[in-house]
Amino acid sequence: MKLRHAITVASLAVALAACDNMANQPKRLPYELPYGAQANWPALPPQHIIAHDEKPVAVPPVTMALLERGQQRFDIYCAPCHSKIGDGRGMIVQRGFPQPPSYYIARLRDAPNQHFYDVITHGYGAMYSYADRVGAEDRWAIVAYIRALQASASAQIADVPPDKRQTLQ
Repeated sequence: MKLRHAITVASLAVALAACDNMANQPKRLPYELPYGAQANWPALPPQHIIAHDEKPVAVPPVTMALLERGQQRFDIYCAPCHSKIGDGRGMIVQRGFPQPPSYYIARLRDAPNQHFYDVITHGYGAMYSYADRVGAEDRWAIVAYIRALQASASAQIADVPPDKRQTLQ
């Protein structure tokens, strides 16, 4: 019985001493070089890495090339949840994940472009940030494509130039 009591007391003393050491030990910061290692300056980040403190990118003019790039990026990053048409019924949602709002609701139709850019950058609700996956220029391209999707939902045949109407199916 005395042995069991002595082992318990010793274990408790070691545990308390270990916790104190762990709480007060020096920690290496991320990207900190180990002692004695040589730094190769200037260090360059890996290709396609986006810094979180990046400078704001000016809103580009809407062109056909921008919309095509936005559609491509949207189909890759956004369509799995939002669907290719933006109604919020993507494949991920069909498999049980929460449904995002449709881009066609009044709140999102009236939202400023910056709102969509900020949501892609920082996330919103169940959506996580895509800042490390989607570059700033591509975020603006996606915003332009979302606006094109919204505009196409209320389009009329009269909005199409007469010489282009024959190409519609």
